[in-house]
Amino acid sequence: MRGLIALGLRSARKYSLWDYVFLKITLLSFGILIGAYFAKFFLVHLSLLWTIFIVSYFGIMYRTFITHK
Repeated sequence: MRGLIALGLRSARKYSLWDYVFLKITLLSFGILIGAYFAKFFLVHLSLLWTIFIVSYFGIMYRTFITHK
């Protein structure tokens, strides 16, 4: 497993801007597909999902603009 993670990290260091664009499009479309198939489940847990989003958003913004300035 460590070898697979190391391979992924080495590859990500070599990504271009377009590679990240396609990665984001892939993840976004996968999230939309999951949401479409499990809509009722996600609607029941909507407040939890918003909480997770807000906490993770502020966490990444803090690390991006405060910690790694």
